Amino acid sequence: MNALILFVGWCILFVLAWPLALLALLLFPLVWLISLPFRLLGIALEGVFALIRALIFLPARVLGYRG
Repeated sequence: MNALILFVGWCILFVLAWPLALLALLLFPLVWLISLPFRLLGIALEGVFALIRALIFLPARVLGYRG
């Protein structure tokens, strides 16, 4: 559904301002490549925070809390 909304939005932009729509179409892969390291950093930080959370809640789990 998200891809459909994106495509319809691009078609509307193409009708209203075709040079801007073509520029967006050409720059999209470049923006995606630039955002990749930030996504990887976010995945790594999510793993670190999950580890810290597990270590903080470890004593409660050892004592039998199931929350």
